Amino acid sequence: MNARLFSYLITLIIVGLALWAAVSLYLRYIEHPWTRDGQVRANIVGIAPRVSGPIIRVAVHDNQQLRKGDLLFEIDPSDFQAQVDIATGQAQNDEATLKQQQQNLQRQTELYRNHVTAAQDFQNAQDTFAAARAQLTSAKANLELAKLNLSYTKVFAPVDGYVTNMNTSEGTYVTAGVQLLALVDTSSFWIAGYFKETQLPHIQVGQKALITMMSYENQPFQGVVRSVGWGVFVQDGSGSTNTALLPSVSQTIDWVRLPQRFPVRVQVLENSPVPLRIGQTVSVAIAPEFETPETTKRLTLAQP
Repeated sequence: MNARLFSYLITLIIVGLALWAAVSLYLRYIEHPWTRDGQVRANIVGIAPRVSGPIIRVAVHDNQQLRKGDLLFEIDPSDFQAQVDIATGQAQNDEATLKQQQQNLQRQTELYRNHVTAAQDFQNAQDTFAAARAQLTSAKANLELAKLNLSYTKVFAPVDGYVTNMNTSEGTYVTAGVQLLALVDTSSFWIAGYFKETQLPHIQVGQKALITMMSYENQPFQGVVRSVGWGVFVQDGSGSTNTALLPSVSQTIDWVRLPQRFPVRVQVLENSPVPLRIGQTVSVAIAPEFETPETTKRLTLAQP
């Protein structure tokens, strides 16, 4: 009888410890949120020429690292150089015309003051001079536009980054405004962690976060919460068309009512010890508001 009672007691203790451990882990999960559903994100700059024409030079290759101002490709400048020459000639001609009309206005002004010519001739000279001056202004503007178009034949990197999706070569005809390649902005990398709405009350802007990448599990690094998303795309069709601009977060189980997940933007505090690529899978653990070395250690051990 004593042995049976002892075995019952041991069983109850084990069950109690299991329940205590389950409740503790659940409370820690709620109060110190973490998620495996995270991705590396960055701004992607679409590169499109501002003028049309055939490419005569490609200065980069796919996945190359670039600095702001590096040449990407060059469009044949022949037509645009001709437009500059035409605009230059027109501006010079209009400048000569303006000088001629200015001299004529000076003569007419002197004659009008001496009552030699009529007021109508003097006014006509004024109007002709004003028209010539306006024509020269227009010609100079056309010249500046032609020079700008000529400068647009060389396309440069607008930011530091990595060129990707480079599928073009010399001879390709490009159209103004049509994106030709993408540039990943290396200064804009952040981590998008998708947390359940039940965890959001425990996530505040400015809290530290521990980031662990799937391919570098032994090299976690720190980040800081920059913002919490204010909306997600409603997938049941009840939202307006404008909600399509919101982030779309898929549910994992369709037949169970699950809390919605919202994106939390986490900025890497310093240079990442591992290379970041858009779409990489990461785990994100939010540290308590008042972080201590022990809590950091616990978060590291609790990483999924």
